[in-house]
Amino acid sequence: MFEQLYDVSENAALHFVGYISEHTRYDFAIVHTEQFFGKPLVVCMQTGKAVPLCSEDLGHLDYLQQVYNLKERADAVELAAFLEQRLNHVTLKDQY
Repeated sequence: MFEQLYDVSENAALHFVGYISEHTRYDFAIVHTEQFFGKPLVVCMQTGKAVPLCSEDLGHLDYLQQVYNLKERADAVELAAFLEQRLNHVTLKDQY
């Protein structure tokens, strides 16, 4: 027995983007959705890790390093700058 919390269908915009840094290749799928308080879902295609992120989250470099398993802080800085160009500047939405 389970209690269903939600069941939502949505036509979401999906954007695939990749780049090569000095140390690593990055491939991401960015899902622009109304879920997750309007934050785009950023999926690393190499690791399968998916995290809702907005431009405000990109300032938390330790978090980016942890989530995407980045060894160097410089990689987190570069990734944040790259994603800043790709993520919509959204304000958090009240979903609940």
